[in-house]
Amino acid sequence: MNHGPVQPPDLVIFDCDGVLVDSERLVVDIDVEMLAALGRPVSREEAVELLVGRSFADIGADIAAHLGRPLPDGWDTEWRRRVRAALDAGLTAVDGIEAALDALAARGVPMCVASSTGHEGLRRTLGRTGLHDRFAGRIFSAEDVPRGKPAPDLFLHAARTLGVPPARCAVVEDSPHGIAAARAAGIPAFAYVGGLIPAPRLAGPGTTLFTDMRALPALLGL
Repeated sequence: MNHGPVQPPDLVIFDCDGVLVDSERLVVDIDVEMLAALGRPVSREEAVELLVGRSFADIGADIAAHLGRPLPDGWDTEWRRRVRAALDAGLTAVDGIEAALDALAARGVPMCVASSTGHEGLRRTLGRTGLHDRFAGRIFSAEDVPRGKPAPDLFLHAARTLGVPPARCAVVEDSPHGIAAARAAGIPAFAYVGGLIPAPRLAGPGTTLFTDMRALPALLGL
């Protein structure tokens, strides 16, 4: 069922990993190995639930709270190195996203990125997939706000910076944390279920589920 806005939005806010770039499939096994090395062994499914859509800062705080002790300095250095190597070796754009972006651009719909990934990582992944120039000057990171997803801060920051009321925006996400952030911000959410997260974890109020990025413009009313 389509719960999205009746009229086309004035701004479409895209998550990055799993929405624009197909990164999450490449790194989930690395995530499992690194969590185990830090003393928090989890299954592949648990790693997806814990990590997808969150910043490294929030992940580190969660692990430290779980263990009841601070993590060692530089705990994320090897993790980041291995993730970069995996992305450099095999990262591609999400299937159908370029057609969707072309259709939105042809209609003159403003777009931006709001991601839990840091700015350096966003430059790397968006640049490697040829998508960076489409969003240049309109790329927002969890580094820019006090609280990352599932708090609404990042989406509200992007909407405010670009001068669009939250209710006139649309968020495209693929993680429960991102969908929760959109709901908390009062922004209609479009949940892409072509990735690692099962549809029931994304379904809920104010949320349209879809499986093909090429269908996004029509779902947005364009």
